[in-house]
Amino acid sequence: MLDDLRAGDVVTVTCLDRLARSRHDVLAIAVRIKQATAGLRSLAEPWADTTTPGGRSMLTVLAGILDFERGLIAERTSAVRTAARAQCVKCRRSSVLSDEHIAQAQKLIDQKNKPIAKVARFLSGHRSTLYRALDG
Repeated sequence: MLDDLRAGDVVTVTCLDRLARSRHDVLAIAVRIKQATAGLRSLAEPWADTTTPGGRSMLTVLAGILDFERGLIAERTSAVRTAARAQCVKCRRSSVLSDEHIAQAQKLIDQKNKPIAKVARFLSGHRSTLYRALDG
């Protein structure tokens, strides 16, 4: 639909959540509609009508709020990561294989010449997981 918009068209939706999954997506679509010199109108949200000056202003305010919100989320995420690193906490998933599993796998590979893929299946893991564990 966005590719076929012409100047003066008005995209009318019953509700903005039918147009996109997130507020950010709504704004991105609104920008594309504006670039096509078309309008956007929502039946459920009368303030979201870019064919009127008030509606354009509201979407501009909403864009500013969303940008501010994204910035806050990025700052909080960065602060949590920094605090975790300061406490030597690793921000990744724990290994599926315990130290005992890794030792058992090493024994099977070294002493019994079992292929890595078979040993990994025996331990209910994937061979790439086993390779990483053995390298570490």
